[in-house]
Amino acid sequence: MGLIDQAVDLVEMKVNDVQENVKDILDQADYELSGAVYDSILTTKVGKVIGWAQKNALWPATFGLACCAIEMMAMANSRWDAARFGAEVFRASPRQADLMIVSGRVSQKMAPVLKTIYDQMPEPKWVISMGACASCGGVFNNYAIVQGVDRVVPVDVYVPGCPPGPEALLYGIIKLQEKIMNEAGTKQAAKRVA
Repeated sequence: MGLIDQAVDLVEMKVNDVQENVKDILDQADYELSGAVYDSILTTKVGKVIGWAQKNALWPATFGLACCAIEMMAMANSRWDAARFGAEVFRASPRQADLMIVSGRVSQKMAPVLKTIYDQMPEPKWVISMGACASCGGVFNNYAIVQGVDRVVPVDVYVPGCPPGPEALLYGIIKLQEKIMNEAGTKQAAKRVA
């Protein structure tokens, strides 16, 4: 039995103790307990709590490549207020970031650097492809530009536009948060960490 299993068992035991204590208190006060309200308020899955924490604390890596980077920087200012979504803390070190926003065109020479930075990010990590150039090469259909950043790193959310505005990037962050919550507590989320 590993440490995680012991921790899960301990948490479940404590939650059951709290449930029993609350039930006893309510029974003593002559209140009827419906059960549904009781279960939804006091218990949840540990994976859902972890997913909620991850979705509300996305720390993007600073990785601006072209004109989309200006829109990415604007997203963090007070007008659009990315702090509402927990994504305002841009990190200069990939080891402190869990979200890479690839904003702009990726050249063939920059692709290995992008891959290295992605590999240095801790798990779980996510990628947003911002703009037409990052998503599919944009108007640069030539040998020097990677025709889609998904050829270099796995992409979770695509934000279309040339360049997409800060509100489009915020919408992409909201979609990523929904994806994180939908995966929370599933085998797919466990694969991200393993």
